[in-house]
Amino acid sequence: MAREPREGGGGGRGRDRERSPDREADDGIIDKLVTINRVAKVVKGGRRFAFAALVVVGDQKGRVGYGAGKAREVPEAIRKATERAKRGMIRVPMKEGRTLHHDVEGHFGAGTVVLRSAAAGTGIIAGGPLRAVFETLGIGDVVAKSLGSRNPHNMVKATFAALHKVASPRSVATRRGKKVPELFGRREQHAPAQPPQEAQPNA
Repeated sequence: MAREPREGGGGGRGRDRERSPDREADDGIIDKLVTINRVAKVVKGGRRFAFAALVVVGDQKGRVGYGAGKAREVPEAIRKATERAKRGMIRVPMKEGRTLHHDVEGHFGAGTVVLRSAAAGTGIIAGGPLRAVFETLGIGDVVAKSLGSRNPHNMVKATFAALHKVASPRSVATRRGKKVPELFGRREQHAPAQPPQEAQPNA
């Protein structure tokens, strides 16, 4: 039986992403192939090869998910990963529909990522797996830095751990039983009083 070409071996991960363009399903969800790797299982008769795929999906409107799949053939591994990613999608609150509300840090295993909100026009300053997550999520301005493991699985899971911590001002106000303006305070109410002006001597 013919096998699929070794798309995941020999350092070909970057080429795999270039060969697999973004795909948009009928429900408007876009999936991106982050990485695909060839794995082997040693059995009595030798080694059995399979492919492990990591996929992120999102609607580019605040919902995103990731999933991993393993199969004997590449298309089947991608299909399994995509289905798992769609089942585990989360919603991330975004500021003005383009960036995060606040800076946040995420950890998973040896992976650590720092996500920072950015001004309009900054773009997505992130590489590899992090960029795939933000593009499918729909964030247009963000600065991300990976400080730990470079393993794609650790980086993606650390990114999702950080996204789970993102909270909007409305959700924080609801949790505290306050109104949104009360969280930020009113500067005009807390402005220091002006000292009285000294009287000018008569000429």
